Amino acid sequence: MRYRTIGDGRTSFDVSTLCLGTMWMGTRTDEATSFAILDRFVEAGGTFLDTANNYNAWGLGHGHDSEDVIGRWLASRSIRDRVRIATKLGAAKKDPALPLSTSEPTNYQGLAADIIARESRESLRHLGVDHLDVLYGHVDDRDTPLAETVGAFGELQDAGLVGITGISNVAVWRVVEAREEAIRQGIAPYGLVQQQYSFIHPAPKPGRMNFVTPELLDYAAASGVDGRPPLAVTAYSPLHQGSLARPDKPLWGGVDHPTTHARIRLLHEVARDVGATPNQVALAWLLGGEVPVIPVVGASSVAQLDEILGAAELDLDASVRERLDAEPMERLAAA
Repeated sequence: MRYRTIGDGRTSFDVSTLCLGTMWMGTRTDEATSFAILDRFVEAGGTFLDTANNYNAWGLGHGHDSEDVIGRWLASRSIRDRVRIATKLGAAKKDPALPLSTSEPTNYQGLAADIIARESRESLRHLGVDHLDVLYGHVDDRDTPLAETVGAFGELQDAGLVGITGISNVAVWRVVEAREEAIRQGIAPYGLVQQQYSFIHPAPKPGRMNFVTPELLDYAAASGVDGRPPLAVTAYSPLHQGSLARPDKPLWGGVDHPTTHARIRLLHEVARDVGATPNQVALAWLLGGEVPVIPVVGASSVAQLDEILGAAELDLDASVRERLDAEPMERLAAA
C-alpha cells in the first residue's frame, strides 16, 4: 500500500491512496463479510475508510447502517488509531416519511448550521468515536448561505470533533467560494472534494455537477501554496459499479455513449497487455494521473477487495498512459 498526505493548511495526516468505501456494509453486505473486508483492508495497509449518515436509507436500511458496522468493528478490534474515518452529512432524509431522491424534490436535510451540529454528533455516536478525521457535506446546499455552512464546520473543528472538512457533489466555483469564505472567517477551509470519477466520462449536460472536471483537477494541483491551502480530490464510483469489467452491468449517469464503449474496449486491451485486470488498470490510471486522486473503492467480498488491492502499487508506464489517454475520436475511427 502507498500513502499520501491530505490537509487543509492547519490539520494534516497520511492516508492510504486507496480509500475503502463502505456503502453497502450492514445491508447488502452482511456484518461478518463486512468485518472480513475491513480486516483484510487494514492487513494490507489500508487506513482510509469512507461512509455516510444515509447509507443505505434509500432501500435496505435506516441510514446509519454502515456507520454502525464500522463502529462495532472498531470496538471489537481496538484499532481506532490505525484508521482515518470519513463520513458525510446533509443528504439524509429531511422528511423520514418520503423517499430519498436525487431529483427534485430531493428531500435532503441540507447543510444548515443546526443540521451540521446535530448530525455530526449522531455520526460520532453511531461510529462510537470521539472525533471524525474527515467530515464532508454530502451534497452542496445552495439554499443555505455558504457563510453559515462553512462556519458550522469550523465550529466542529474548533471543538476538536472534526479534523479536515470537505464537500461533495458540487460545482467548482462553489468550492472556491467556500474556501475563500473560510479564510475570511479565519477557519480552516475544505481540504477535500469528493466527486464521481472514473476512466469513462459523462456527456456534457447543464446542471451535472457531481463529476470531477479538468478545472477541479487544475485547481487542486494549484493548491498547497501561500494563500491557497491544500485541496485533495477523492473519487467515488471509480469502477462504475462493475461496468468497466462486466458488459452485463448498466452504464448510468450519462456515460452510455460511443466514446465510453470505445474506452472500455481499450481498457480491456491494455489490461490484457500488461497482465492486470481492467479494474486494476482503471484504478492505476486514477492513482498515477498528472493530478492523482484518491479512489473510494467498494467491495462485497474479500476476493473483490484483493483484486482492488492489486492496483495499489501498479504503475503504468508512459507509453501505456499515452495509449489510454489517446483522443477518443481516434479510437472510434479505428473501431
